[in-house]
Amino acid sequence: MGIIDKIKAIEEEMARTQKNKATEHHLGLLKGKLARYRQQLLADEAGSGGGGGSGFEVAKSGDARVVLIGYPSVGKSSLLGKITTTKSEIAHYAFTTLTSVPGVLKYQGAEIQIVDLPGIIYGASQGKGRGRQVVATARTADLVLMVLDATKSEHQRASLEKELENVGIRLNKEKPNIYYKKKETGGVKVTFTSPPKTNLTEQAIKMILRDYRIHNAEVLVRDDQCTIDDFIDVINEQHRNYVKCLYVYNKIDAV
Repeated sequence: MGIIDKIKAIEEEMARTQKNKATEHHLGLLKGKLARYRQQLLADEAGSGGGGGSGFEVAKSGDARVVLIGYPSVGKSSLLGKITTTKSEIAHYAFTTLTSVPGVLKYQGAEIQIVDLPGIIYGASQGKGRGRQVVATARTADLVLMVLDATKSEHQRASLEKELENVGIRLNKEKPNIYYKKKETGGVKVTFTSPPKTNLTEQAIKMILRDYRIHNAEVLVRDDQCTIDDFIDVINEQHRNYVKCLYVYNKIDAV
């Protein structure tokens, strides 16, 4: 069974499993496995040369990088042309932009690199279209500008956020307040500064670490609102990006 098939099987099992007190640890374990497989999928893609590709690897320049993310034909190229001197090809059909198109916005002495990425589609994080390269490039951003068609904004926003979430990009979120250090000996030591108010229990933490084959570690949970998802992010910290996001609604006159 390939990695994508394993991911699909776990997602289906999670969808079938009722969420309650009795299943929360099992669901937490599934989430940990899912994170590992998604991480492996991206690593395999990068190793095979699929992480970048012609036109995707744009050298970072200026004081900050902003990437334009959105579905095909939502107006990203038009926006790029309005705020920079760069002209990205525009047409009334999908997938006009096939590569990363950079431009520069000069504002109050700062040079901000704006990168127009090809339109992303549902399933991009699992390799559909060239979406995986698009979302991988988004990991290099200091700010994500998500461009949405106002007539379909709710669906587009939800699916785009899910695709970015699946590749480890956390929009408008802070790093979880959890101290974690992998050690050579001593077993797993878990401490809470106050009793947890979520599904993140000592048992859940040890179970997830065991699944990751981590047998010696120190964990200090400083926030009683931290969840299993937060802990999974912490142990995969080098594969997580916490990025600010602004939302741009285009075609508002059609609403």
